[in-house]
Order: sequence, then C-alpha cells, then structure tokens
Amino acid sequence: MTLSEKTAGLQQGKWGWVLLFTSTTTMICCALPVLLVALGFGAVSAAMFSNFPFLVTLAHHKVWLFSGSAVLLVLAAWALYRPGRACPTDPVLAAQCESADRWNRRFFILAAALWAIGFTAAYLSVPILGLYEMLAGV
Repeated sequence: MTLSEKTAGLQQGKWGWVLLFTSTTTMICCALPVLLVALGFGAVSAAMFSNFPFLVTLAHHKVWLFSGSAVLLVLAAWALYRPGRACPTDPVLAAQCESADRWNRRFFILAAALWAIGFTAAYLSVPILGLYEMLAGV
C-alpha cells in the first residue's frame, strides 16, 4: 500500500466525523432549545443556557454556524458522490474502501438530516407557526 492510498483512506474517514460534528452543533444551539420549550421544558432550556455559556455564543452566531456547516455539507456531498471515484484493485483495500465509503455516506445522511432539523427549528418554525395561526384563524 502506498502512502497516497493510506492518506486517501484517512481523508475519506475524516469527512463523516467532521460533518457529524458541525451538524450536531446546529442541533445543540438551535433545535434542542426550541424542542425543549415546545415540550414544556423551558426551565431546562434556560438552565442549559446558564450552565453552558458557549450555547449563547453559538446562538448569536447561528447564521455563520449554519452557513459554515452548509458549505461543509456541500463539499462532503461533492467528495462522496463525485463521478470517477474508485476504490483500489487490491481485494483487501477495496473491501476497506467500500466499507469506509458506506460509513461516510451514512454519516453524511445523518449529518444532513440533523442540519435540516436544526435549520427548520432555527429559521422556519416561527414562519410556519404564523402561517398555521393565519390559516386556522386563531
């Protein structure tokens, strides 16, 4: 196995963890507090923000947080689904490459789903609630 094959496998393996981390931060800063308040656990949300002050910083910079994580998701999608990707011809390396590729795709789907939930909670929940109230005549 050459050095470039080893580093290529290492680089492919890092994408999934980077994506999961960035999309999870969008969930923690924005979707989790909205969910807790919606379920009637507003005090728990307030306690989280008072005990973990970095959540306030994340919430204040949510535009940058969502933009940065969206860029990473787009780059990861390009890296995972671009044409011309191929695994090595060696059977052992090919099996490892295919396994890493499957896990990276799973991490990507999970990260994209977490990002979509966080985006919906942070940016779409209030307009959707307003539309619902308007249509229901409340």
